[in-house]
Amino acid sequence: MNEIQSLNPWTGKVLKEFSTLSPKEIEVKTAESAKTFQAWKNVPIAERSELMKKAGEILRQNKEEYARLITLEMGKIIRESRAEIEKCAWACDFYAENAEEFLAPEKISLPDGKKAKIIHQPLGAILAVMPWNFPFWQVFRFAAPTLMAGNVGILKHASNVPQCALAIESIFRKAGFPEGVFQSFLIDTDATLALLEDDRIKAVSLTGSEKAGAAVASAAGKNIKKALLELGGSDPFIVLADADIAKAAETAVKARMVNFGQSCIAGKRFIIEESVYDVFLEKFKENLSQLKFGDPMKEDSDYACMARPDLAEELYEQAQKSVKKGAGILVGGQKPKEGSAEFTPTILTDIPKNSPAFSEELFGPVATIFKVKNAAEAIEVANATEFGLGASIWTSDLTRGEALTAEIESGAVFLNAIVASQPALPFGGIKKSGFGRELGRMGILEFVNSKTVYLG
Repeated sequence: MNEIQSLNPWTGKVLKEFSTLSPKEIEVKTAESAKTFQAWKNVPIAERSELMKKAGEILRQNKEEYARLITLEMGKIIRESRAEIEKCAWACDFYAENAEEFLAPEKISLPDGKKAKIIHQPLGAILAVMPWNFPFWQVFRFAAPTLMAGNVGILKHASNVPQCALAIESIFRKAGFPEGVFQSFLIDTDATLALLEDDRIKAVSLTGSEKAGAAVASAAGKNIKKALLELGGSDPFIVLADADIAKAAETAVKARMVNFGQSCIAGKRFIIEESVYDVFLEKFKENLSQLKFGDPMKEDSDYACMARPDLAEELYEQAQKSVKKGAGILVGGQKPKEGSAEFTPTILTDIPKNSPAFSEELFGPVATIFKVKNAAEAIEVANATEFGLGASIWTSDLTRGEALTAEIESGAVFLNAIVASQPALPFGGIKKSGFGRELGRMGILEFVNSKTVYLG
């Protein structure tokens, strides 16, 4: 067994230590999941809904406790942590209220007058491999639809948020879900991949890096199992000349700094039409400078630190390599202190095509600003990436803007709004941002057997 540390990135102090599960413990818990599924799949949706509503109530009643846990383990400012808990409760309510309609049989009338229907049945135990950046939300957007569909869930959370992982398991238990419906496994990568060899695990959902996604998808494919991947993003934020520049610049800073830039759908590449480039850049710089650095537990802090010191160092190296290739530093660019997760928000301009800032995901508070001649070049730059998760376009011409959304290669495009996930909208990407969809009706149908029934 290995030790897993819960470490506060703001103070550098170890909060708690946990032992990973032994092979015997993994077997016992996996067997419990499989056994529980046989009963859970037959529980009426109305009863599942009551339990899911209760989970939402527990989240709201204990919002401060769970929010503090998020901030302690990964450094998110406390205001954002509270909002994350509220969003999880929203997802619980949404699926409690809509699952029955989403899962209802679909009637089909055939040309020969015969009838058929499609029924949606759960698969079994679904493995969720989840990241640290939204340690509650990422899990609940998986768990709420998956459990409401009649599946059971097994969570392999990121190793730096073990307390969040165990807290989430306890929420479902407190809500009255049967033992084994949702379990958190404190395990390492090897044990995770081994689980995908187990016939009792029917599918896997992963949110994380491209490398992790490739490993899990490969293991799932080898074992002929459904996989859903939500990977990285390098989201374009396009500002056309006729946009409300003040509003676009204000929103752009929010888009880049949400979760201190550690978000797959954070605006990362700001693509600005040349006639408004200088005005936008000045306003962006001004808005960024007004944000307050401080202790993430303090109410007036706008940003604090990254989730781990190694992530801060990696981001700095990406920026430095880009500067050596010819990128300019407008703001920031300082080297993080050794062993510290703190990072100075940075603005890069004049980004060369052969630099990391052009082709890689910058997972943290580094904004890259591009100047383009027109909308056509903006679309070209927006699509010049291996990723395709989200994008936004800013323009006062809504008809033109809506037409341009069709040209963006991504899973979602937001017009005059920040890219965000919410329970009612399908969420996911294309290209190396992954495949499959979470949330909405499509999300609950990812892990079911949509069975055709012919009525002769």
